[in-house]
Amino acid sequence: MNKTLFASLALIATLALAGTPAENAIQKAQAGLKAHPNHVPYLNSLAMAYARRARETSDVDYYAKAEATLKQSLAVSPANFEALKVEAWLQLGRHDFAQALETATRLNKQMPDDVTVYGYLVDANVELGNYADAIKAAQWMLNLKPGNVAGLTRAAYLRELHGRLPGAMQLMQSAYDSTPFSETEDRAWLLTQMSHLSFINGDLAQAEMFSIGALGIFPNYHYAQAALARVRGAQNRHEEAAALLQKRYEAAPHAENQYAWAEELALAGRNDEAAKAFAEFERKSLAESMLGDNSNHELISYYIDHAKQPAKALEIAKREIVRRQDVFTRDCYAWALAANGEYEKAEAEIQKTLQIGVKDPRVLYHAGAIAHHLNRPEQAAFYLKDAAARNSSEAAALLRVQSQTAAR
Repeated sequence: MNKTLFASLALIATLALAGTPAENAIQKAQAGLKAHPNHVPYLNSLAMAYARRARETSDVDYYAKAEATLKQSLAVSPANFEALKVEAWLQLGRHDFAQALETATRLNKQMPDDVTVYGYLVDANVELGNYADAIKAAQWMLNLKPGNVAGLTRAAYLRELHGRLPGAMQLMQSAYDSTPFSETEDRAWLLTQMSHLSFINGDLAQAEMFSIGALGIFPNYHYAQAALARVRGAQNRHEEAAALLQKRYEAAPHAENQYAWAEELALAGRNDEAAKAFAEFERKSLAESMLGDNSNHELISYYIDHAKQPAKALEIAKREIVRRQDVFTRDCYAWALAANGEYEKAEAEIQKTLQIGVKDPRVLYHAGAIAHHLNRPEQAAFYLKDAAARNSSEAAALLRVQSQTAAR
């Protein structure tokens, strides 16, 4: 971390703000509406502030408040452009990616030089696996407004997905340096992303530094708690990781967060607590699926790696791959096929993921494990070594098994 970043962290730590950026925006918009009821710009600002608060806290109640405020805005001024932009943001937050793409495409035709709308096009296309379209939209963001933070972060994520990790880190650092000190949640989020990039690049020390820095800016930030827990897990400090993930789950009680906590409880040897958490995760995840949101990636992993019910995993994976074809959904589908003994099909699917260039250690581990079961030791070792270098303990363990087998 450079001197500028250290100075930034130190300065933020000393600021005594009345609230978070989203809380301040909510108060400002509410004050405006008190003086000017049904003023559409204030309504739109309040809806967006609620949406930002939802990201700060991971509390879905704020999405409900945003939607109610948005409905009020559209009642006053039907089809007003700014309200529909907030609607696209909410659709993305609810993981309704196909609808978000439709909304953003319509808005883009209406206003082809709106940078924010291009950002929504990037997000929706990424989640749907339309990477060429996502790249085009990200480039338009940077062409229209060079150096804008939203464009930089999206370009960074696209570089990450294509395996260009140093370039992704460079863009994230630029985005961080360009973000005002007062935007504490945004800066904490950026540091969390930098921690993630460091982790998958195999640099635990840097990943730890960035995640601790994020917590220094925004205490108890649930994304940063998850990032630091991932580091602690890789350091075999599973009790600490479990404690961090428990705090994260208590602050943001979603099924996907409970799954991560349950896994660390198991790794810490707290098997009874882990079993209880896994059971609650399954119940909650299935209930969330009925409401339109889901933690299907985690549910697939649970049925394969913990519940040992591969047929259920494949059933969910088949439904999910119809809905979206991003690299991580394809990885889940490949892993579910492998768990059901369909290794040739699994190999074909995992190769579609790897062709994008992704360097995620979990994906690489799955690729190595599939190659191992297909009796392709050289190919398996290639992927497993790469995954192990990126802090995959599962890959390291399978590499040891492979070495012992070869030595016999």
